[in-house]
Amino acid sequence: MATGKKTGGRKAGTPNKLTFETRQLLVNALADEFEQLPKLLKELNPAERIDAICKLSKFALPAVAPVSIVKVERTESPTSNDMFAVDLN
Repeated sequence: MATGKKTGGRKAGTPNKLTFETRQLLVNALADEFEQLPKLLKELNPAERIDAICKLSKFALPAVAPVSIVKVERTESPTSNDMFAVDLN
């Protein structure tokens, strides 16, 4: 093997055939199960149904970032020329 040079293997950008085929098999299997999902959920008791829906929602809904509130205080009094000054008192 040459030092610092790639020899053999796939060229850059060429997809891995096994990975592609595996993903296609999973997509097809999930598509079949997806059609049966409403029926399967109805067969669960309410607690199990809620748990399943919560777990599945991670794949359908975007994650919500935490929100923090920051209090900003002005250290000097606004001047009459300050067009952005707001009197909060």
